Amino acid sequence: MELKNYMEKLVMEKLEIVIQANPTMCTCQRCQYDIAALALNALPTRYVATSTGETYTKISSLDQQFHVDVVSAITQAIKIVKKQPHHAEK
Repeated sequence: MELKNYMEKLVMEKLEIVIQANPTMCTCQRCQYDIAALALNALPTRYVATSTGETYTKISSLDQQFHVDVVSAITQAIKIVKKQPHHAEK
């Protein structure tokens, strides 16, 4: 059995889509992880310990507001990271 934060999986899935919609955003791994961390800290956790729990959480994630909240948190995180990226300048 494995304990997982389903929200982390969802943020990582949505992250690429939202970054693509922001072409001026750096896509290096450090910036992506910073964005994900900020977004996850702004969102409620959704821990699951069983496949049944994951199924229930997936069903809950079908709610439109759930997706809006995730995309909004990622978008806000992008704004923060874009202003002060932590990666080394190339």
